[in-house]
Amino acid sequence: MSAVLIAEEAAARAVPLVAGVLGAGGAAVAVLPSRLRMRAELRRRWRTWALVAPVFLGSYLLGGGGTYALAAGLGVVAASEFVRMAGLRRGDHVVLVAAALVLPALAWLAPRLLDVRMAALLPVVAALPAVLGGDDRTGFTRTARTAFGLLWIPVALTGLVTLGGTAVTVGLAVALGDVGAWCGGTALGRRGPLARPLSPLSPNKTWAGVLGAAAATAGLLLVLGEFGLPLWAAVTGGCVLGDLVESMVKRESGVKDAGSWLPGFGGLLDRIDSLLVALLLATVMTR
Repeated sequence: MSAVLIAEEAAARAVPLVAGVLGAGGAAVAVLPSRLRMRAELRRRWRTWALVAPVFLGSYLLGGGGTYALAAGLGVVAASEFVRMAGLRRGDHVVLVAAALVLPALAWLAPRLLDVRMAALLPVVAALPAVLGGDDRTGFTRTARTAFGLLWIPVALTGLVTLGGTAVTVGLAVALGDVGAWCGGTALGRRGPLARPLSPLSPNKTWAGVLGAAAATAGLLLVLGEFGLPLWAAVTGGCVLGDLVESMVKRESGVKDAGSWLPGFGGLLDRIDSLLVALLLATVMTR
């Protein structure tokens, strides 16, 4: 059975579970007391989830074309946000957007071309705008940032296509893992050893959050019948490292969020930072 059909079946099986979780979550946030400081924020986040979940699963139910559209659409928007944060120029933007459109297409139509030879081309492609433009002041910095952006965004998002049904599982597990990290940090991260921050890059990310993410992702993988140590490690690692990677980029850029158009989250990169790292890790650890 092809990866596309496997992904379609995985998405179809996940629909009742996601609908149930969204329904329960909607009921919970609806009855939150008005005095709760986080009520408005939680309601905004639930509305965003209620919009994102059907788009994610629906893309897989549409087959290979829908999956490509999902990966390419996420890539184009995320690449544009990254360009603004990293202070890159128009040529760098063109390279990243072109990669966001081409790499998922190759993953869908000619996956055998996505091998180490393609990876070897990425630094060369990243250097082209600065080299052709004769940028002898910031060219190396631009090239390094563009190369990182290529790996972090378009290359990672090819996993939505190449991983088949595993990509559906990764997407759902990362979403629940982020919720688990928030719950774990809120409930257990106030004092004691679990309250220690993982990194100065994001002091609010604590070991309690890691515990919550690990428990939530393990629970969902078990419910879906997809639990395996490599996949669980990839998803949990994405939940933990994804936010820290983006925090590193944002701190150097001096911005709080990648954007402001996604209610409750900021920009698209603020929403999919964990997914990007999880897809990379899952591609390495489960194939």
